[in-house]
Parts: sequence; structure tokens; C-alpha cells
Amino acid sequence: MTEIPKTDYKLGQDNVRVLGLDIHNPVFVVSSLGIIAFVAGVLVFQAEATAAFGALRAWLMSTFDWVFMGAGNFFVLFCLLLMATPLGRVRLGGADARPDYSRSTWFAMLFAAGVGIGLMFFGVSEPVEHFLQPPLGLEAADTAAARLGMAGAIYHWGIHGWAIYAVAALSIAFASYNLGLPMTLRSAFYPLLGDAVWGRFGHGIDILAVFATIFGLATSLGLGAQQLAGGLAHLWGTPTTDTIQVLLIAGITGMALTSVVSGMEKGVKRLSEANLWLALLLLAFVLMVGPTLDIATRTVTSLGHYLAAIGPLSNWVGREDLHFMHGWTIFYWAWWISWSPFVGLFIARVSRGRTVRELIACMLIIPTLTIAIWMNAFGGTAVSQYVDRGHLDVIAAVQAQQPEIALFALLETLPLASVTSVIGLVLIVVFFVTSSDSGSLVIDTITAGGKLDAPVAQRVFWCVFEGLVTVALLLGGGLVAAQAAITAAGLPFALVLVALCYTTWKGLRATQTDRAG
Repeated sequence: MTEIPKTDYKLGQDNVRVLGLDIHNPVFVVSSLGIIAFVAGVLVFQAEATAAFGALRAWLMSTFDWVFMGAGNFFVLFCLLLMATPLGRVRLGGADARPDYSRSTWFAMLFAAGVGIGLMFFGVSEPVEHFLQPPLGLEAADTAAARLGMAGAIYHWGIHGWAIYAVAALSIAFASYNLGLPMTLRSAFYPLLGDAVWGRFGHGIDILAVFATIFGLATSLGLGAQQLAGGLAHLWGTPTTDTIQVLLIAGITGMALTSVVSGMEKGVKRLSEANLWLALLLLAFVLMVGPTLDIATRTVTSLGHYLAAIGPLSNWVGREDLHFMHGWTIFYWAWWISWSPFVGLFIARVSRGRTVRELIACMLIIPTLTIAIWMNAFGGTAVSQYVDRGHLDVIAAVQAQQPEIALFALLETLPLASVTSVIGLVLIVVFFVTSSDSGSLVIDTITAGGKLDAPVAQRVFWCVFEGLVTVALLLGGGLVAAQAAITAAGLPFALVLVALCYTTWKGLRATQTDRAG
């Protein structure tokens, strides 16, 4: 077994300290200038950007669908392999390391970072849309469509997506805690490349990570702004213009800045816990006042349908439902992949002391079960209201291509709608702030060469520009622009993550003596 060579690299040795900043050269410079140029270009040439994003999205999804589908399946198999081998007993941080956070707090932080606003946006609308246009060529709006539609929704939010996060989180945590390297994505390649990771190759990896992260975050923040504006309009008749959405993005980004300045312990930790409790409160309400027994039964059966459908949904050869694959699955895998540097680094920061098996098992199983309950409580209730009672509220919203109001349309059919709708709005805001806050901390860590205590001004810079990129994508084509941006950013990162699997395997095998008992 080959021993991993030691390195003389010192944390921050390539950093430039100027004007009170502590930035990594050239990662910060190239990343920040690239983002500034993108924002300026899109805002100045909005019409041209809209056309370009539309063409780019169509080309990427039709040309490189095999890359995303194949990579998604590979990551699941890799995670299962690690869990089944003795490498799963390796403890992040060494045999004597113990977790820094309780399991409930740890799960709250990884779940809030991992699902973000998307679950609020798609939790009702996606099962309904798959019910109306089911995958694999099924007939629409019947019992079989409801079952497979729910399986398709869980498929997009379940094991495949979390396996992508697990690969990134595990590789970064192992490199940082077991090899003593800076907490950046480049460090994960050290078992394979040695000191070469501190050169141009490493710079390129970290720059790609910044771009993927910021476009992935901007997509989520854009969905959050769209849903928040839609909820306000649905409840109180406020306008849903681009100006209103820009003002919402600006206001909530300002709230995120307060949390960014507070840091990990006071900001992100408290927001993540508040996020989880608010989500559980809303979920508990729907479970109690909705068709409780039906939700419980559907959750169990939908998990069975999901496991049965994983094979057909994952196999893109010979499929006729290309709309489902290109319009949904490819977008989701690109979204998960573009979020992986952010979520992976964030989860790595809070996962010291966990074993490889514990990290993977918790990231694959618990979120999938939670998401199945959420989807069945919200989306499943909307479908059953239509099938059993003929309620058209949510169905009409989805058919009118207004998925942002689907949640509020559902809550209106339940008791205490005025209260729960406000809770829904607050939850969207908190998810928005948590994502922006966590993303700023992660991007700052990458662009500060792995430093966890870089000056606050740098985190403020990235938080502001996350908001500006969100505004640029909103004005440059909306969801189509966001899909094009994250697919373009996610494509090279899919290959990076495949390489990460090999280097992580190599590193774990070389340090098998550092294992949990």
C-alpha cells in the first residue's frame, strides 16, 4: 500500500494581504473578476443574454445528457461500495476524533444546506406536474401516474443527489482532517497528484468550484425570490414584476449579511436549526390536518415505487420520455453537481469525528426518508385532493406554469391558511438567508486558500455578489438562464467529481490504519 507523501505546504502561504484582506492568489482574483464581468455583461446586454442562455441550455442538455446520467449512477455505486468495505470505518480526523456537533444539530445544518429553497419550491408542484406528465410514457392523471410521479419526484431529491454531495463532502473532509491540508477542493486531489495540487491545476479546480457554487446558489436564490413574490401576490395582491423580485433579493441579501458577519456558531448554526424547526412545524401541521393515514400509507408505498423505478429512471438508453430526462433529471443532476462544492465543503466543516460509513449513510438515507415524507405530505395531498375531491387549485397553478404559488394554493385548502401561509413565507426567507450565508462562508474559504478565519469583508463581498448574480440571471432569462448557467458550470464539475472518487479511494486505502474501532 502506497503511503501518501507529506507536504511542506503551509496554509495561506500563497495568500496576498492587502487593504485588510487575506486572499488566495490567483483564485480570488480570477473568480471575482469573472463574476463581476458576468454580472456587468448580462445586465448591459439583457436581450442578447436571454437568447444565448436559451440556446446554450438546449445544446448542453441534449449533447451531454449521457455525462450527467452516467455520473449520477456512478456516484451512488461508489458510495455504496465505500459503505460495504472496511474503508467505511475510517474516522474523519483520526481514530480519537469526536464530533463537534450533536447529531441533531449536524443533521439540521447538512439538511438545510443541502435542500435549500428548492424543496419549498418543488415540494408541491413537482409531484403534481409528474402526475400530469408522468415519466416513462405512462398515461397522465391516473393512479399509476400518481405513484410513478411521486417516485420520480423522490428520485430527483433522493439518493442520487445526496450521493453527489457525499462524494464532495467526504473527499474534502478526509483531506482536511486526516491529511492536515487546507479545506479546499484542490486538497482532495493530493493523494493522487501530491504537491502539484498547489500549482495551476489546483488553482483551476478551486476557480471552477467558485463558479459552480455561485451559479448553483443563484439558481436557488432566484427560485426563492420568485416563490416569495408569487406568495405575496397570491395572498395580498402585490405585483410580481422584475423590480419587486430584485427588491426582494436585495432585502434578503441584506439580512444574510447580518448572519455572515456573525460567523458559523452564531449565524449559520442558529439559522440552520431555526430552518429545520420551522420546516418540521409546517410539515407537522399538514400531517395533522391533512389526510394523515393516506400520507403515511403513501410515504411507505412511494418509497417502494421509488426503489423499483430507480433502474428505469436512471437508464437513459432507448427512453422515449426525453422531456422528463432533459427537462427534469439533467437539470437536477447539474444543479446538485454545481451545489456540490458549496454543500460538500460546508458539510465537511461540520463533520469532523464522523466515520465514512456514518457520513454516507446519514447523507443518503435520512434525507431521502425526510424528503419522501415531505413530498407525500405536500405534493401527495394536492394530488389526492384532485383525485378524491376534484379540487383544482394546485392543479390549475401548475397547468398555468405558476409553480411558485402551488404551496400557497395547497395551504389555502387547509385550516388556518392565513397563519400557515405566513409561516411558509418566513420559511422561504430563512432558507434564502441560510443558503446565502452558508454559500458566502464556503466561497470565502475557497478563495482564501482554505482559511476558516478570513476577514469578514471578504465574506461580505461574496454575499453581495451572490445577490447580484441572482439578479443578473433573473433579468437575463429567468429559470432558463439559471438552468443554462448551472448546466455549463456543472458539466466540468461532473468530471471533477468522478476523479475525486478515485483520489478519495486512493487516500482512504493508504490510511487504513487510521480507523474507528
